[in-house]
Amino acid sequence: MFIDTHAHLYLEQFENDFEEVLLRARSCGVGIIVMPAIDILSIEKAIGLCDRNEGMYAMAALHPSAVKDASDDDFSRVAELCDSPYVVAIGETGLDYYWDRSFDTKQQDYVRRHIRLAIERDLPIIFHIREATSDLLRIVDEERTTSSQPTRLRGIFHCFTGSAEEAQRMWELGFYLGIGGIVTFKNAGLNDVVRDIPLDRLVLETDAPYLAPAPYRGRRNEPANVQLVAKKIASTKNVSVDHVADATTNNAKALFHI
Repeated sequence: MFIDTHAHLYLEQFENDFEEVLLRARSCGVGIIVMPAIDILSIEKAIGLCDRNEGMYAMAALHPSAVKDASDDDFSRVAELCDSPYVVAIGETGLDYYWDRSFDTKQQDYVRRHIRLAIERDLPIIFHIREATSDLLRIVDEERTTSSQPTRLRGIFHCFTGSAEEAQRMWELGFYLGIGGIVTFKNAGLNDVVRDIPLDRLVLETDAPYLAPAPYRGRRNEPANVQLVAKKIASTKNVSVDHVADATTNNAKALFHI
């Protein structure tokens, strides 16, 4: 069985063929799909999908891009939605310096709020990170150091594309690395890094509808394609796909308690 730990199935890209997308995923062995949040509406939509479809789970958080216009009331609503039995993580939160640097301080404030909420609720946290690795790692380390319950701080660095040194620092902090379609891109340079990351520190993801793996690059991504990510990791590590599936599924189940 595969687990897609990161798929935005509540988005409009899946409105017309959601059932077919889910059937294709099931036929490829994807038994569980976890949906990260972007904003309040996305959390509520994800919870609704979970209520109607077996094997689906949700996260609750404000994506870095949504933080610019977020309020204290929005964050309070995130905390309320964590009470849903379908919410298994805080995410996706993090830092994104790629598009807009005008609210870096607010992003950092909100990622700290999310970290503290994850520790308070004893839930894993899923980080989005772009052009901000050093700041996010520093903040995670600071929050872990000052927390009275540091072992509760765990989760996934989603869409990992960093260096071997960054990977090691992340897993030494107690986190998994989410590997998606980028590992199949010829010039991504990710294979050499993934080869040396222990399988017990990896989870699979698609980030559907984004970042479809080869040979579907540029098209809409969907959870069925997680098998292509697993095949590439298996080839890179010279192990069987079943071995990758078993290891990454066990990792995700242990992290999310599902």
